[in-house]
Amino acid sequence: MDNTPSTPDTKKPISLFQALIPVVLLVIILAYNVYIYGDDALSGSNQFVLLIGGAIAAIVGFANKVPYHKMLEKVSKNIKSTAGAILILLLVGALSGTWLLSGIIPAMIYYGLQILNPAVFLPACVVICAIISIATGSSWTTSATVGIALIGIGNAMGMNSGMVAGAVISGAYFGDKMSPLSDTTNLAPAMAGTDLFTHIRYMAFTTVPTLIITLILFIILGLTQTISGTADATETLVAIKESFNINGWLFLVPVIVIALIVKKTEPLIALMLGTLLGGLFALIFQPELVAKIGGADTLTFASGYKGVMNAITVETSIATENEMLQDLFTSGGMQKMMGTIWLILCAMVFGGVMEAIGALRTISNALLKVAKGVFGLFASTVASCLALNITASDQYLAIVVPGKMFADAYKEKGLAPENLSRTLEDSGTVTSVLVPWNTCGAYQSGVLGVSTFDYLPYAFFNIISPIMTLIFAAFNIKIRKLIKK
Repeated sequence: MDNTPSTPDTKKPISLFQALIPVVLLVIILAYNVYIYGDDALSGSNQFVLLIGGAIAAIVGFANKVPYHKMLEKVSKNIKSTAGAILILLLVGALSGTWLLSGIIPAMIYYGLQILNPAVFLPACVVICAIISIATGSSWTTSATVGIALIGIGNAMGMNSGMVAGAVISGAYFGDKMSPLSDTTNLAPAMAGTDLFTHIRYMAFTTVPTLIITLILFIILGLTQTISGTADATETLVAIKESFNINGWLFLVPVIVIALIVKKTEPLIALMLGTLLGGLFALIFQPELVAKIGGADTLTFASGYKGVMNAITVETSIATENEMLQDLFTSGGMQKMMGTIWLILCAMVFGGVMEAIGALRTISNALLKVAKGVFGLFASTVASCLALNITASDQYLAIVVPGKMFADAYKEKGLAPENLSRTLEDSGTVTSVLVPWNTCGAYQSGVLGVSTFDYLPYAFFNIISPIMTLIFAAFNIKIRKLIKK
């Protein structure tokens, strides 16, 4: 995927005032839109607002003689770069459908309710997701597998879904940052000019303390939560058992999927296999449910095919008398992911036009000019990454553009390149998930079924990470200098 920023098509760079016009207007319109629609803003109105932002940016481009075809070319290139993410989203929807119908997710919830103590559930979510994400190198895959199950367990316990999603995302992004298998962990040192393992070792100085603080905060939150009593949990367990045939064999499917990803199997292949295995296990262990979803009383080849295909593609619901489990026993399939895909495509339109007219480069250059001293340079890098996550709606651009723009500035101040690569990850990688219209924010919200604004206050790791890197810079902690040969 080529996220290298193109050279602006203007004879001279556009002014900072012009570059900020689309950004300011977009933020104003989005804020008003969210005020009017609330959580429903992601159902379509936000998407159109992003297109309006792209149109405003295009008008600025026309005023600076940027050809229409150049802007369209950059938009096309940006949309093409999201093809992998869109396919993953569709397969995640399919996988969640067959994993529900087969009883895999209900089994995780059933056993999880008995094993995970509510008092330590939130920090346990962080640790579990961190381990899986380090092994897989993907926060997206972690959320799509273990994350979905943990959200279900938390809902069954009566916990705030925003808190649970915040814990899942905190752990997933810790692992994503520290895993040598992660694409962003490889991209950041490549942009800064250092090697992968130097980057990971140096990043640990800020990342490990951030994780410790995150765990402490979730331990405190867990101790203050009022959880449903034993009677309620027992009732939930009975309801799950009445609806599904629960047994340990169901865990074979997620184990196979995680093993494939650890062995560096392409995520698309692993998710497709996980979906098909989920469908097969549904036919083996839940034949009556498959028949009902297929619109028949008994399982035949036709009803089995239709039942599994419905679970993969459209919304399906397993009947239960337990109201708390009703939402949990409903899956949207691939159809559920269309809103998220729609959001990503519109975000890429805005980001592509902004990049084509040179607005992103102008904003980054302005931040670089105001950097005074070492701390100012770090602060400018953080601000640039945050701005790009908001305006370009893509975490790769939030790493690539500042990485290229600030590399020489770090060298001029005698700073080793791992300072830059660490800052790119501490601010560019982790904050992408906090922006609703960013590809990462849209993905996590869609997969976990929790709005960005609901989990944002509890995504402690992602909030603290850029603050931690600024604290290290302010007090000159572990700021490595260039070694003069």
